[in-house]
Amino acid sequence: MRQVAQVLLIEDDPAIRGALIRGLTERGHAVESSAAALQGLESAVKNRPDLVVLDLGLPDLDGTTMLRMLRGASRVPVIVATARDDETEIVSVLDAGADDYLVKPFSAAQLDARIRAVLRRTGEAVADGAVVVGGLRVDPRSREASLDGVALDLTPREFALLHYLAARAGQVVSKRELLTEVWQLPYGGADKTVDVHLSWLRRKLGETAQQPRYVHAVRGVGVRISAPAG
Repeated sequence: MRQVAQVLLIEDDPAIRGALIRGLTERGHAVESSAAALQGLESAVKNRPDLVVLDLGLPDLDGTTMLRMLRGASRVPVIVATARDDETEIVSVLDAGADDYLVKPFSAAQLDARIRAVLRRTGEAVADGAVVVGGLRVDPRSREASLDGVALDLTPREFALLHYLAARAGQVVSKRELLTEVWQLPYGGADKTVDVHLSWLRRKLGETAQQPRYVHAVRGVGVRISAPAG
């Protein structure tokens, strides 16, 4: 079954905006649009779309700044559309909280495929409910996580990392896979990014690499999440 979504498109170019609205609507998505960052931010918070497509080159506010503001209020999945393919900038927007990116020009069909992939990955269109591992509960629909009934204050990237590992509880996941699936980056020299986020995640789970409860490193292979013994 195709995944369809309520999409908020924030794009100031009327020709691009119109073409994408038509293309996504033809593919079954419900599309709301905005031509400015602050208007789009208001719509995202008020209307709670399933996913946001955000152009970086907006007239009233830099798209990366808008993304950081949005992340302060919502964990809605975000696909960034940019005319710039500079690796440093792409890494910057992903670290700011974007779930994926597309470099212009791209077609509505390409965007539709990315939307469906992001929704599968984040769980926004999945009806299976929360993932539970021991006292850890990760709900992809509300994008909330708790440990022993206490809410965890996670960044969007930490949540995505936790959900990806929890959904594969007991399995060893390589850093290469995490970079590809969670960060959408090619493997090569960026594994420190994974290490840093794992360290932050462990801290919020009240554990360390030396005394793990849920997040276990498997030397030379990767990492796995499993429920504490006993």
